[in-house]
Formats: sequence, structure tokens, C-alpha cells
Amino acid sequence: MERPELPLPQLHAFVVLAEELHFGHAAARLGIAQPPLSQQIRRLEDKVGHPLFSREPGRVALTPAGRELLPAARRALADLAAGLAAARAVGSGRTGRLRIGFAASLALTVLPGLLRSFRHRFPGVHLDIHEMTTAPQIAALHDKTIDIGLLREPPADETELGFRTVLTEPFVAVLPSTHPLAAQRTVQLVQLADSPFVLLPRAVGPRLHDQIIGLCTAAGFTPEVAQHAVEWQTVCALVETGLGVSLAPASIRRIRLKGVAFRGIEPSTARTRVAVAWRKNDQNPMVRHLLATVSQAPPDRPRPRTAAGE
Repeated sequence: MERPELPLPQLHAFVVLAEELHFGHAAARLGIAQPPLSQQIRRLEDKVGHPLFSREPGRVALTPAGRELLPAARRALADLAAGLAAARAVGSGRTGRLRIGFAASLALTVLPGLLRSFRHRFPGVHLDIHEMTTAPQIAALHDKTIDIGLLREPPADETELGFRTVLTEPFVAVLPSTHPLAAQRTVQLVQLADSPFVLLPRAVGPRLHDQIIGLCTAAGFTPEVAQHAVEWQTVCALVETGLGVSLAPASIRRIRLKGVAFRGIEPSTARTRVAVAWRKNDQNPMVRHLLATVSQAPPDRPRPRTAAGE
């Protein structure tokens, strides 16, 4: 025969009476009258099938059955309290797991400041960080394998995702330190027309790729792409070997390679956008908390650096 469930309110009344061993004191502690307390205990005894207390004039004591039930009743109430606290913490976004995708170059600027601020405010949230370029982040947001994206040049035709600009930054020319133009403080874009280029493939960041090609086209030339690389660190390494030059967001200057020079470009009006992305219909409170952190604590900005090879 299946054992009947023991209602938690009756267990609570039982534990309080077991601690007080006085119906009047226990009823006062529970905030109820004494007759309802007696009814709760009787119902519990009916379910157990044995008396839990011996009742004599002026004296209440636990029976052997009551002594056996007491530790389990306390554990059940403690487990419920812990479960309720955990549920409230997750529901409020104070604990849980937040999955974040980020473009590798943003580890040089946006990511550290944002994560420091968020972890300071929500230390109980586990951050699951995934390095990926823009297009895979968009796909992962749609597939619900990440909750937040940090990316460059978000697509303009998205209806299911929201985007909030974190920063904008200018472009710089990325040159081998032995390149003749490295001796200049700034570079006219048209001066790069005869140099081969190292660029990110369009598939990993279509709008950023098109923006770079558009800058060259506006300067009067179509760049000859000699090599593609998926990450900016690799782009810079290939430039260092002399395979070509590149145009990159200014924060790439934080990549330290002795054989690479970063130079401002003219015209210098073009800027690239870094944004945080999320699903518009996502009800996860941790997503709202991170978006609030973006607004309240602007991430680190790239520092200007001028020496050749830095």
C-alpha cells in the first residue's frame, strides 16, 4: 500500500509542538489558536497511524513514533525552505547560468569591464563564455544556445533580436612595421591601393567586412585580398609576416606584436559599432540584469597608442 503524503503545514505544526512541548506556547508561536493546532496534530497522527505525542495533564511528550518522525520532518521543512530560496534567487536573476558569446577582439575592450561590473553586482550567477564571431553569435541566439551576444556591426534586418550599442570606434591601418607607410603618423586610404590585404572572411561578419570594402571603394580602389583569417589576432600575425596590410577597429591596437604598426587613417569619419544582442522575447531576468549593467557601467575604452609596432 502506498504511504500517504504528509502535508508540510502539519509537519510544521508537529515540529513546533515537539520543540515547545506545550500546546499553548506552540499555538502562540505559530500564530494560531490552540484548537486548530490540536486538529493539525490529530490529522497528522491519523496519517501516520500512531500517536506522536502523549498527552497528560500539564505534560506533553513525544512518543517513540514522534521521536522517529522529528528528524525527517525537520529535513523536509529545511529542504522546502532551501528550495524556495533557490527558486526566488533564480527567479530574480541573482543565481543561475548566463551564456555569453563574444567576438575575440572584444576581449581587448568591452568584455573585461562588462564582466567585472556584472560579477560585482551578481556574484551568484555563473557566466558561461563562448568565443565566436558575429554570424555564429546571431545563429546561436536564434538557436537559444547563448543568451547574450557581444558583436560588431549587427545585421540591420533582424526582427527577433534586440541590439544596444556599447561603443563605436574608428578604423586604423594595420601595417608591417617595415612598410614604408609605417613611418607616417596617419595614412591616406588611397595609399593602400597597391598593397595586398588580409581580411576577415565576409561569412563571419558580413557588415564589418562590407564596411571595410566600402571604405576602400570610397577611396577609389578595390582591395586585393591576399589572405583571410577568422580572428583579428591572426590577421595581425599575418600582417607581421608581410603577407599584406589590413583595416581594423582601433581597439586592435591592444594586440602587442613588435612587427606590426597601427596608424590612423584619412578620411577618419568612418566608425564601427560594437553592440550587445539578445532575444527580444527572452524572459530570463539575468539578461535584463546584464543589459542594465551595460547601461550603468560603460566598459573599458581602447587607449590611444602611437609608437611603431604597438
